[in-house]
Amino acid sequence: MTKSELITKLSATHPDLKTDDLEKLVNTVFEEITGALVEGGRVELRGFGAFSVRARAARKGRNPRTGTAVSVPAKRVPFFKCGKELRARINK
Repeated sequence: MTKSELITKLSATHPDLKTDDLEKLVNTVFEEITGALVEGGRVELRGFGAFSVRARAARKGRNPRTGTAVSVPAKRVPFFKCGKELRARINK
């Protein structure tokens, strides 16, 4: 599901709300999650899952085209851990 599909589905289930307002709402939620992760925080949505940031150490990689060794710098990557209720619904 894309963001636009999510907004369309929300507008179908809530016809009393304007599509522009729903788009602002969805964008605000995503921006807040992103902002918390940028600051190194954790976002937990009970029953759905938790977003966090994990650190990856620097390492030596390989260019698949030429086979030469390249250094890959350390970086932070987003991580999502599925919640218990979501996992149970998926595995019904």
